[in-house]
Amino acid sequence: MYYLGIDLGGTNIAAGVIDKSGKLLSKQSMPTGAFCTPQELCDRISEAAREAVSAAGQSVDSVGIGCPGSVNRNTGMVELTPNLPLRHFPMREELESRLHLPVGVDNDANAAAWGEFKAGALQGAWNAVAITLGTGVGSGLILNGKIYAGQNGAAGEMGHIVIERHGRACNCGRHGCWERYASATGLVLTTRELMEQDAAHESLLWEMLNGDLNQISGRSAFDAMRRGDTLGRKIVEVYTEDIACGVINIINSLQPDVICIGGGISREGETLLAPVRAIVDREQFVTNSPLKTKLVTAQLGNDAGIIGAALSGAELCGFSV
Repeated sequence: MYYLGIDLGGTNIAAGVIDKSGKLLSKQSMPTGAFCTPQELCDRISEAAREAVSAAGQSVDSVGIGCPGSVNRNTGMVELTPNLPLRHFPMREELESRLHLPVGVDNDANAAAWGEFKAGALQGAWNAVAITLGTGVGSGLILNGKIYAGQNGAAGEMGHIVIERHGRACNCGRHGCWERYASATGLVLTTRELMEQDAAHESLLWEMLNGDLNQISGRSAFDAMRRGDTLGRKIVEVYTEDIACGVINIINSLQPDVICIGGGISREGETLLAPVRAIVDREQFVTNSPLKTKLVTAQLGNDAGIIGAALSGAELCGFSV
């Protein structure tokens, strides 16, 4: 049996076909399209889906889609997507009418978590959390071997745990949310703020960026640190402390077996995770138990959303995967 997964983002629509083991057979991507209507968006999603099926050379039994925002997994309704024109939108119904296949709809972070649980870094864990450090902080909860979505499909938004009262303004309307510090965007903001305090421009970062703060990326501070730059090292230390703060909150709340960290910054591997683990070991509530939450790097990379959406969609459609 083969399943189609769709990862719907604000910038791109990625679609792929997987087999029952989670192996990706084909992958297609196209721009989401700015300022389109919900129906036009569904037309583009359907186009990407057909191209992925054609590239795989296999017919599929179901379709799963991971959507950002609040999603009702039971009804296939997208209640709210902040960066796309979807409000109380019947996504499952619209896609089934276009693709003539059963469709399951899930939150994109839940889908990525399910992908890691079934085919990646969270395999074998009964209770786990997947964190994605991207433009924001995405997160999905696996509790007792199942996605935990809460009463309204919006559970697990760990990026909106406040770690600094009256801190940076967040798009959710609050201030000091974890994603404003731990995301790639947060790292860029931290880099900018600390560079602006370097009035004498002594840091190597100024030379690396040609003096242009708009050129800061999520790699800038790490690259500077590797070249022996004092400010680069300080920025990375602040950033790892911010990540650890949220991770400790999750561990103290849920005590999961495993937390995996994904997203572009996770490519730093142990350069990132080792100092985070050290802080977690020192500051988490339970320090003397032989049972500790493992902190690992996600394994599926950018394909987690596609693979997880396909597997989640298949199960929502009644298939045993």
